[in-house]
This record gives sequence, C-alpha cells and structure tokens, in this order.
Amino acid sequence: MTLSLAIVFPAVLFLVVLVVQAALWWYASQAALTAAREGADAGRIRGGTPEKAVQRASDFLTRQGGLAEQVDVAPGGDAQMFSLRVSVRAQALLPGMPGLTIVRQVTAPREKFVPQGGRP
Repeated sequence: MTLSLAIVFPAVLFLVVLVVQAALWWYASQAALTAAREGADAGRIRGGTPEKAVQRASDFLTRQGGLAEQVDVAPGGDAQMFSLRVSVRAQALLPGMPGLTIVRQVTAPREKFVPQGGRP
C-alpha cells in the first residue's frame, strides 16, 4: 500500500499543479481581454486618445496584482476603427519557469457625432 501511494502521489500532485496553472493562464487571459476592452472604450469615444486608452488599460492591469503582469499595451486603428492590443504574462506556479505570454486585441468603431437627420 505504501509503495503504490509513493508511486501515485507524484502523479496526482502533478495533475493538481497543472490544473492550478491552467487556472492562472485563464485568469491572465481574461484580465488581458478586459484591459483591452477598458482601454478600447477609453480610446474610441469622442475626445479619446491613444494615450488615454493605454493609461486605462495599464491602470486596470495594475489593479490585478501580480497574477497578470503587463508586458505591452499598443494602440492602433484608423479614422473609423480603434484597436488596442494588450500583452500580459501569466504568473508561473513553479519558480524558475517563465510565464506564458498572452495577447488579446479589441477593435471597436470610433464614436462620431452625427447631427439629427444627418447621414452617418
């Protein structure tokens, strides 16, 4: 009984660590997507700037603590669409192992004023 437990326990422990690491990757992915959405909302509104978008996304990621470490926030787009790409590094459970870098991008139409009865 003791020998079989000694053989099975490392496998079970490895599976538990794998499940927790997958949860950390999922959390970082959701944090990156939410930061991209927050930033895109700040950048696409009338009077919004790419700097405001980057600042809002960075502020959101700062509030997440060390679970999703910010790597890069890059605005883009054109006169019609605003785009924001957010890269984060997921926290690694085992020391010495680099975390997975996750990239999420959100693109949204820019807000523009259209007078009543006017054409879009």
